[in-house]
Amino acid sequence: MTLAQLTAMKAWQVAHRAGQPVEYHACDAVLTLWLVGWMGAPAMVVLDQPWAVLACVALFFAPRHYVALRRALHRRGQLRCDWLGAVEPASQPSAGPPQAG
Repeated sequence: MTLAQLTAMKAWQVAHRAGQPVEYHACDAVLTLWLVGWMGAPAMVVLDQPWAVLACVALFFAPRHYVALRRALHRRGQLRCDWLGAVEPASQPSAGPPQAG
């Protein structure tokens, strides 16, 4: 996920916090794990803890896996996920017909 997608997801969560508090807290938990990964990896390298470094690196991908899980559950109709549109990458605009020149 890009930082713009993370920002869009968080903005949607904040805007809809009153109506969907569980979604808001789940998003916070995922972003907290992501931050623990980024902040913990250098510390674990300094403390010479290779398994902890691997765990922290795995946490780098927590938001991506969370969105993938929510997308899959949404597509199967098991869980409604209204914020997916906020993190979907924008489609590339078509270039249009070639210009004569």
